[in-house]
Amino acid sequence: MIPDVSQALSWLEAHPQALKGIRRGIERETLRVNPDGSLATTGHPESLGAALTHRWITTDFAEALLEFITPVDDNIEHLMAFLRDIHRHVARELGDERMWPFSMPCFIESGQDIELAQYGSSNVGRFKTLYREGLKNRYGALMQVISGIHYNFSLPLSFWQERLGVTDVESGKEAISAGYFKLIRNYYRFGWVIPYLFGASPAICKSFLKGRETDLPFEYTDSGLCYLPYATSLRLSDLGYTNKSQSNLGITFNDLETYVQGVKKAIRTPSAEYAEMGVKKDGKYLQLNTNVLQIENELYAPIRPKRVTKSGESPSDALMRSGIEYIEVRSLDVNPFSPVGIDATQARFLDLFLVWCALADAPEMNSDELLCTRKNWNRVILEGRKPGQTIGIGCNDERKPLVSVGNALFDDLSRVAQVMDEQNGDHLYQDVCKELVAAFDDPELTYSARILKDLKQQGGVGSLGLELAEKYRQMLVSEPLEVLDASALMAEQDGSWQRQRALEAGDTLSFEEYLAANAGSSDE
Repeated sequence: MIPDVSQALSWLEAHPQALKGIRRGIERETLRVNPDGSLATTGHPESLGAALTHRWITTDFAEALLEFITPVDDNIEHLMAFLRDIHRHVARELGDERMWPFSMPCFIESGQDIELAQYGSSNVGRFKTLYREGLKNRYGALMQVISGIHYNFSLPLSFWQERLGVTDVESGKEAISAGYFKLIRNYYRFGWVIPYLFGASPAICKSFLKGRETDLPFEYTDSGLCYLPYATSLRLSDLGYTNKSQSNLGITFNDLETYVQGVKKAIRTPSAEYAEMGVKKDGKYLQLNTNVLQIENELYAPIRPKRVTKSGESPSDALMRSGIEYIEVRSLDVNPFSPVGIDATQARFLDLFLVWCALADAPEMNSDELLCTRKNWNRVILEGRKPGQTIGIGCNDERKPLVSVGNALFDDLSRVAQVMDEQNGDHLYQDVCKELVAAFDDPELTYSARILKDLKQQGGVGSLGLELAEKYRQMLVSEPLEVLDASALMAEQDGSWQRQRALEAGDTLSFEEYLAANAGSSDE
């Protein structure tokens, strides 16, 4: 049903110090909207600094799609306070605009209304905007303004030293990378637990379906709410932020070399569909190139192996240079019950689950089994709360009740929680286990059930979204900063503009030359 991790858990209980120093970071996306809910048409506020070079406040696909990035932190309370301080600062600078509290957008009639994010006149800035032009032309702009939370996670060197016998990162990079790939394979097999517990997009605005074909059996309320009764995360469905055309790329997560080879093949393989579109039309660029992926960031995945890149380095080259440094979890919907889109309970659960994924055995997976795991994810995404729901075990026809798999998983997580709480001298991780495990026996406790109930009572995504956006705006503007201060924010704002100007002044290549020289580089 789930891997037998009893030996690994006994090892952990004997080596509790191995988990001291887990590091994590959070990225939160949110749309800027007007008081009536319509997408803000103003540019990224200058008072928030330069989106190209600001360390904490940037934009994602659209000029109105904010992205907040925390520094790496080994303390969850400090991490959450930093994220909240960014929100407090931004809320004060937005004037009448609000931050949309849901993953799924509303009040957007057409993708044509969405302005691409702008990053100034430097080659790197123009490259980022052109990449987004390619995304718009390939997949449509509406899909690109769906918001999410990314949780970046790394285990301390002490874990790998105790568990694998490595001495340092450089000499142990292959062993550490293999350990992270094991974590990733377990995430593919069991990560559906994240949308089950925390999926918060069981419903969408009717306008989101405009002109889109779907055979999903949606139900409708008189107010125009469009929902699936047992869904957890339509954001993760084929309606949302996924890419079916990439499902046959055959990228696997068994070792560093084959993973990187698979990614590099995708950015070098021509696409007949994108070749038909062309790179340029009437002198205007339409995309970076006509390959299956323009750059590596275009690969859609619920989890990614990562390493901080050097200037001009691609993500896969960084991985080959020094191995996996951390993993990026990408399956979290924005939490509408939190003004900052995520809370400490979720962070602690992710810590526990990712540690479990690193401990549990994970046989290698070929691309066929990866597709099998997708069936479980889809089952949970579309019908996770359905009474009697089952989970497939491997690629055969064996199925187990979701409730029993979830409860068995939490038996293990509780033992991990005990070790982590003993290290910290409290019981916060164990409290999280007790709170969340109840959602398997009572699906009404899941985020998706709770938000669907609120949506039905409040008359739909639009009206509840506006109510929450205003409530959180008032809350954030009234709160004092906790860990940042005005001088640090001003220094980062000014510094970001200086860094952008330096990039613009330092360009020596024409944009065409820059494009030729940077095929396959990172957008980050």
